[in-house]
This record gives sequence, structure tokens and C-alpha cells, in this order.
Amino acid sequence: MRRTIRTFAIRAGHFTACEKKDYAQLLPVFGVQYKEGILDFEKIFGNKNPAVIEIGFGMGKATAIIAENNPDINYLGLEVHKPGVGKLLGEIRTRNLKNIRIIEHDAMEVLENMIAPESVDAFHIFFPDPWQKKRHEKRRLIQRPRTDLIASRLKKDGYLYFVTDWLPYAEFGLEQLEKTPGLKNKYEGYAPHQQWRPETRFEQKGIDANRVINEMMFIKQ
Repeated sequence: MRRTIRTFAIRAGHFTACEKKDYAQLLPVFGVQYKEGILDFEKIFGNKNPAVIEIGFGMGKATAIIAENNPDINYLGLEVHKPGVGKLLGEIRTRNLKNIRIIEHDAMEVLENMIAPESVDAFHIFFPDPWQKKRHEKRRLIQRPRTDLIASRLKKDGYLYFVTDWLPYAEFGLEQLEKTPGLKNKYEGYAPHQQWRPETRFEQKGIDANRVINEMMFIKQ
């Protein structure tokens, strides 16, 4: 599948001295280099635990908390924002986490070229860019055929968990996921809040702006 439309934009952001230091020192330890060829989860994590992929972890706070609370699950974070990568690496250091790895690259290319079909236990997609303008909707991550690719990488009974605070994206995403072959909604419409997902500063900003948080949980059939 050839792609020229990206689901992300590299935006300028403050890269603190601490984040730069952690990025330089820890990415060689916890980072996985992008290259075409199927990734061996057991090799990069050193165990056979379930593997969860998070697409676009932002500043990584929720990722770190979830990983800390679930040491028997492996988490692979995909992100292109360097300050966010540096921030999560700092969380890995301070929390002494062993179950997170990071690939700094376009998630769709990672899924297409590095992740084997039916090899992932779950996908977490929390607050991806909603691409609010009509002309930019084609860049949204949660839409077919991108969701077809994501679903193809899920194991049977694995789940895709999508959260957004932009109602038009929630409505659009729900429709697209309902149409994705192999996925079935675990709930009728939107999902209840999953208590194990921690609230982030970004999420609180949405709540403060009176935006409704909509969550979706789909299971691979």
C-alpha cells in the first residue's frame, strides 16, 4: 500500500535540556530502529509477554503509568515528536521500567513493514490529531483503509482502544471502525471510560474546554 498522505505533522515544540539528554542517552537503549523486516517482540523485550502498540503517545505520561501498572505486558510506543520521545524516556528512567520500547517513525510504515499479521494483542490510540478542517480529514488515522491495516495486525480477541475529545472525529471514527472488516464493537456505540487508562494533562484541557471524551473499544473477531 503506497502512501503519500501522512497522518501527522511535525510541529515545533520546546525540547528541554532534560528531554534532550534522555533522548541522547536512552534512545539507544530503549529505542528500536525503523527498518523493513518483521519485528521479533520476544527478542526486543526478552520475554513472551503480550504486546501492546500505542500509536502517537504524545508526552508519554499515560503510557508510562499503564506500563508501570502492568509489568507483565510489553508496550511498543510509536511517535514522531522528539520532545515526547525524550519525555517518555525520562519516565522510563525515573520509574525504572523494563517493558517499554519506542520506534520514532511513521506508525503506518511501521505497521506495514515491521509488524507481522495477527501478532499484536492490543492497540492504544489516545487523542490522535483530529484534523478538524474538512480538507484535512483524509489525514485522520482512524479511517479505512488505515484501520484495515491496524486490524490485520491484531490477534484474535485482541482489542483496539480509541479515545478522542473531538466529537466530529468520534462520530467519524466510530463509523469507520464499524465498517472495518474483522472488528466488532465491544459495546453499543461508545465505550464507558476504562478505569485503567489514566487521565492526562491534554485530556484535562479538553474537559476544561467542555469537550466530551468519547471512547471506543473494538475486538478482533
